[in-house]
Amino acid sequence: MTATVRQAAGSLLVVGLAGQELTGLERAWLKLIRPAGIILFRRNIVDANQTRSLLDQATTLCAPRSIRCVDVEGGVVDRLRDALAPIPSAQAVDIAARQSGKIALIREHGELIAQAVKAFGFSATLAPVVDLALPESAAVMGTRVAASTAEGVVDYARNFLAGLAAHGVAGCGKHFPGLGGGNLDSHHETPAIHRSLRDLNREDLTPYRELRNDLPMIMVNHASYPNTPSRNCPASVSAYWITTVLREQIGYRGIIFSDDLEMGGILRFLSIEKAAITAIRAGMDLLEICHSPELILRAFEALIAEAERSTKFRELLFKRAHDTLLKRRKLFAGGIASPLSPRRFEALRSRILRFGETISNAQPATETQLP
Repeated sequence: MTATVRQAAGSLLVVGLAGQELTGLERAWLKLIRPAGIILFRRNIVDANQTRSLLDQATTLCAPRSIRCVDVEGGVVDRLRDALAPIPSAQAVDIAARQSGKIALIREHGELIAQAVKAFGFSATLAPVVDLALPESAAVMGTRVAASTAEGVVDYARNFLAGLAAHGVAGCGKHFPGLGGGNLDSHHETPAIHRSLRDLNREDLTPYRELRNDLPMIMVNHASYPNTPSRNCPASVSAYWITTVLREQIGYRGIIFSDDLEMGGILRFLSIEKAAITAIRAGMDLLEICHSPELILRAFEALIAEAERSTKFRELLFKRAHDTLLKRRKLFAGGIASPLSPRRFEALRSRILRFGETISNAQPATETQLP
């Protein structure tokens, strides 16, 4: 029974690695945990061959149909910019598409990002951002957000996701239930977003309702929403937001993914142990822990200990592990794309650079874009 519980607990974690090569220590704890997937950052990525090798080695120690994910939104969040070419931001692409009347540019944005992440051996990108570009969050979100209205966000995201899907790459809508009204960075603090439930329902939640069948994964943020039934509880550990709203009211059936549980937005509120257990109880499918082996192991052991203490939690752990495996099998049935030849890799780099020039040339003369 213990081995089965350990397997279930590990299969609910998506974990990060320290460097550009897999260490002996990482091999040991990956073999112990058998996580659901790997997430890499710029610290892990040199070039396509090295990245593929790192992913191949790590995922042989993961659960079946493991996720290989990376954050490539374009603009300031682009883990491949140094190893391939900078990809324009969502906001820049959306503005260019509207100014030029060429909405197909948004789909092309998704297609280029899909081809880029596939070239490095990834199967998923944690994009698009579907938060609203509201004044409160402008200093925090910058050009990561495509539009200020729910309609504009949905139009951008639907076209972007179609581009990803055309190349077999899974996207992830974020950051549910919406960071548009927040003025703090949840990497460091727990934002308290004082939007009314009416405004959230009418605006912030609209992209999730409209795109519920288009989004393979949805990421839940660490902000609190004091003017809603969740009060001061971060959304990532809130049964109200994850189960009542996202699962039951919106009817979402895909994978629900936590934002990084190492972030101050959650660890200032709960220990990693309590955060992991509470998130699973609240309805989370996968827990993301992006760097620290200590925190990864503490979360893993906490899930096991709680399953051994509580029969109800053990049953929940098994069910969540089973259901999430079925979703991964369906989502990642196509396997990993073959490496690009040097010629095709350079052709992709050239297409991305040309796309960047097209987007830049289409910007209004008065528009100042962040890099």
